[in-house]
This record gives sequence, structure tokens and C-alpha cells, in this order.
Amino acid sequence: MKPFPVGVLVSGSGTNLQAIINAQEKGNLPISIEVVISNKESAYALERAKNHGIPSFYISHKQYESREKFDQAMHEVLVAHGVELIVLAGFMRLVSPWFVTQWKMKIINTHPALVPSFPGVHAAKQALEYGVKITGCSVFFVDDGVDTGPVIIQAAVPVLSDDTEDSLQARIQVQEHQILPQAIHWIANKELKVEGRKIITPPILHR
Repeated sequence: MKPFPVGVLVSGSGTNLQAIINAQEKGNLPISIEVVISNKESAYALERAKNHGIPSFYISHKQYESREKFDQAMHEVLVAHGVELIVLAGFMRLVSPWFVTQWKMKIINTHPALVPSFPGVHAAKQALEYGVKITGCSVFFVDDGVDTGPVIIQAAVPVLSDDTEDSLQARIQVQEHQILPQAIHWIANKELKVEGRKIITPPILHR
């Protein structure tokens, strides 16, 4: 069976990208990462892609007059590489409604909280300040809102009494690296059933 073609958008160090690559190379993901795109030239994620022979591109959002124009440039690269699923793996820009429409239910993102709780930036800090005992991470389909799309999978992470933002974020990230490949696995194998906002998933077998 032909590997499912995936494109990954990144802005930072690329640990989620590495988790996907590792799962793929272990034979746990029936995918091919066709292209990695970053809006930051210094993103170490681009080096990770090059180290694994994955085509990678730096496209500066500062060169475009609007979010939509920048997204159109990314769109052209993704289409040229035959991508069928886009993974936002630490991509620190909001994509435009135009982009979401072009790739409806074909873009997934991670968030370091149990959405709809603590949307936006510094989710671990928000959890600590609110005083919750359990937080976690989520993988969801991207819509026009901020961390508001239909949820595919979540993992819970306890908040410890001595947690700092960094320590809590580190433990959340461990779980992100588990659930993101799982979500991609379900999508690549066409195992998800969509009923409105409700995403019905099969049993977890590959964590």
C-alpha cells in the first residue's frame, strides 16, 4: 500500500516532528512525510528534516502582505508535493480561514491542554495559575478558531504540587509525542468516523 502523504508545518525545535519521524521509521506509521515547511529560517526542525532526507522549505511570513498571501505560498508547496494531511507541529502562526477552507478536515494540530481548556499560548502556565489537578494535551482538526476544532485524541497529565511551568510542559510534551502519531495513524488508515463535531476513534493499539 502506498504511504499516506503528509506535510508538516513547523516554527521551532521540531520535537513533535521528530516523534512522527521516529514512529514512521519504526514502521508504526504508514505515511511518507513529503515536505516540511517553516516560517523561521533558524528552526531546528528544518535540520531534523534534512537529517532524514525530507524536503524542507523556509518561507518567511514577513515577505507577504497578509496571512492569506503567506498561506497561499505554503499551499502551493504542499500541493506540489502531493500532501493529503497537514500536521501543525509547533507552528506558531494562526492559519487563515482561506487556508482552513482549502484543507478542510485535513489539518491537525496539537495543544498542551485538554481543549477547550486553556487555549492560546502558555497553556501549562494557565493550568498552574488556575490550580487544576489534571491537565494534558490534545490533537484536533483545525477550524477557524483558536484551539477550537473537533478533538481526535487527548491524554491526561497530573499537575504536581511542586510543578513549574517548565516541568509540567515537559511531561505534557511526552504525551504529545505519543498521541500525535496515534492520530496520524488513524487518519492515514481512514479509521476515523466524523459525526458533526464528534470524532469516533478505534481502540488505541499503537501507543
